[in-house]
Amino acid sequence: MSNADIRGRFVWHELMTTDTKAASAFYPKVTAWKTQAWDKDPSYTLWVSGKGPFGGLRTLPDAERGGRPYWLPYIGTPDVDATLQAAQGLGARVLMGATEIPSAGRFAVLADPQGATFAIYGAPSGSQGDSGGSPGSDFSWHELTTSDAVAALRFYSELFGWAEVAKHDMGPMGVYHLVGMQGVASIGMFTSSPDKPMPTQWLCYAHVADVDKSANAAKAGGGKLVNGPMEVPGGTWIAHFIDPQGAVFAVHADKRVTAAAPTAQPAKAAAPKSPPAAPAAKPSPPTLSAPASASAATAAPAKPKSAPTVSASAPVAARSDKPAAAKTAPAPKPAAKKAPAKSAKKKAPAKEAAKKKVAKKKAAAKKRPQRKSKTAAKRATRKSSTKRKAVKKRGKKSGRRRSPPGGFTAAKRFAVKQADSLLKRLRGKKRR
Repeated sequence: MSNADIRGRFVWHELMTTDTKAASAFYPKVTAWKTQAWDKDPSYTLWVSGKGPFGGLRTLPDAERGGRPYWLPYIGTPDVDATLQAAQGLGARVLMGATEIPSAGRFAVLADPQGATFAIYGAPSGSQGDSGGSPGSDFSWHELTTSDAVAALRFYSELFGWAEVAKHDMGPMGVYHLVGMQGVASIGMFTSSPDKPMPTQWLCYAHVADVDKSANAAKAGGGKLVNGPMEVPGGTWIAHFIDPQGAVFAVHADKRVTAAAPTAQPAKAAAPKSPPAAPAAKPSPPTLSAPASASAATAAPAKPKSAPTVSASAPVAARSDKPAAAKTAPAPKPAAKKAPAKSAKKKAPAKEAAKKKVAKKKAAAKKRPQRKSKTAAKRATRKSSTKRKAVKKRGKKSGRRRSPPGGFTAAKRFAVKQADSLLKRLRGKKRR
């Protein structure tokens, strides 16, 4: 890449931190980078990938020791001195004037009119740097949070030739400006919300293969996950975190490798597309979260089909779509009306039975005296029969005849005969 081609491109990324050793151990776990000492100055550590060095790591200057660690992006320019002068004319502040790097070029550090810190860099022809956010680069996106995105866009456009490619409405958070070069967006800018103010700063997104793996490694290494992993417009995934020393950082992946969460979300989003064919898909949201299987697809419409009877426009749909449902729906109502009649009929016999029981009890009470007299008569007859049996037994023993049956008259005749016979015997004895 020639010196003229680097204008407006992010060509270097430098971490200004309080603990270079800790940062050297933390970031390779998150991004798979490697560290390497610079051969021209061993005190300066390089960030290295498969393409070679793309950034650096150094301790915060003495003047900034009380401040927070941060990532400093370097934007390329063919003439550092001319760009520095133009930036000052547009309202920027110079934090470090143009400085020569032996055999490497020149650089300067500035703060834009809203206060975001950045650096400009002019490298000799043939030097390597970031390709401005192309796929596969070590940093794929850069984002500016500022107090006035429109003014910031105007400043950087004048300085580096950037242009707005598109806008994205974020609702209460305002407008997200997509900025880039030659119609390719690789930069984002947005105004910080007054109710949730954010620091005015540049946020650098490292390109990674697995956003979940990077986020987990950041947490395991002592970093703090601030946001994500989350999907952004375009289908890519991002995550924001703060490293153990306090520098804000982000990662960006083209797709989500972990299949658990992302595969479930598209299934839920796709589910509502099929139910609209049935007019009543809206009244039954729980069915939308069910898996989109054949059984679920058939079961889900069954619930909504009864719902059209509630809406004003539903009767037509109910008649045309499922007349059987309209016929069967009124069936439960007559059954509900008949049920009380059956219960009333059941109650009436119960009352009549109770009355009959009472009447039977009364009749039984009346019959009780008769029963007593009958039982008494039975007992008397039993006694008389027992007496007769006793008399018969006695007659057998004495050799006398048994009195013929005939009741009381027969007994009387028998007694008279006995008396006559006794008298005759007595008379016979007297004569002798």
